[in-house]
Amino acid sequence: MSGAHTHALYVHGHSGVHSLPAQCKLVAQLAFVFAVVATPREALWAFALYAAMLLVAIRLAELPFGFVAKRLVFEVPFLLFAVMLPFIGRGERVDVLGLSLSREGLWGAWNIFAKATLGLGASIVVAATTTMPQFLRGFERLRMPKAFTSTLSFMIRYFDVIADDMRRMKVARQSRGYDPRWLWQARAVATSAGALFIRSYERGERVHLAMLSRGFTGSLPSADEVPVSAAEWLAALAVPLLAASICVIAWLVTS
Repeated sequence: MSGAHTHALYVHGHSGVHSLPAQCKLVAQLAFVFAVVATPREALWAFALYAAMLLVAIRLAELPFGFVAKRLVFEVPFLLFAVMLPFIGRGERVDVLGLSLSREGLWGAWNIFAKATLGLGASIVVAATTTMPQFLRGFERLRMPKAFTSTLSFMIRYFDVIADDMRRMKVARQSRGYDPRWLWQARAVATSAGALFIRSYERGERVHLAMLSRGFTGSLPSADEVPVSAAEWLAALAVPLLAASICVIAWLVTS
C-alpha cells in the first residue's frame, strides 16, 4: 500500500504536462473552467479558440485523442436535459429540419454542451497526467485542511483492500452455490455487506491504534519538496490566462 497509486484515468507518460506540479495544474484547471463558464454563449469564436487550446494541451500531454473521446462519453447522460431544452423552451420559435424549436432553448442547449465539454476535457487532461499521491501533495500545497487530505489518503490506500475483500466474499458465495436470480434472494449479499462493514471498521480501529502508538498526531508526514518555480507556474497558467483574455474580449465584442 505504500507504493504509488494510480487511477483509471491516469496515463503514464513523461510529457511536460506530466512533470508540472499538481498544485499548478489544479489552479490552472479551475481558472480555465471559470473563464469558459464566464464567456457569453453567443461568442462562438471564443469557444472554438478554447477547443483549440484544449486540443493543444492534449497533444502536449501526449494523450491519445481516442482516450479523451471515450472519457467524454461520461457527460452524455447529463446532456440529455440540454437536448430537451429546444423542445420545451418558450419564446421565439425557429424551424430546424422541419421541427419547431425554441431559439432560447437552442442557445441554452449550446451553452450547456460547450461549457460542460470544455470543462470535462480540462479535467480529463489534469487527471490523466496526475497520480493520486501527486493530487494529495497538491492539495496540501494549496493549504487544504489536513483532516481532508489525511482522510482522502487513507481512503485511497484502503480502497483496494476493501475491494479485494469484496471479491473474496463473492467467490466464497459462488463456491457454495449461491446464484441469486430474484430480489428476495439477495439476503446473502446484504449479510456480506454488513460483515464487510464491521470488518472494515475493526481494521480501521486497529490501524488507528497502531498509528497512535507510533506517534501519529493527526496528519501524515510529508516529504520536503523543491519549491515550485516561477517558470512552472507560468507554464501552467499560460492557457487559463489566455482563456481569461479571450473571455474579456468576448464580453467587449458582444456588449
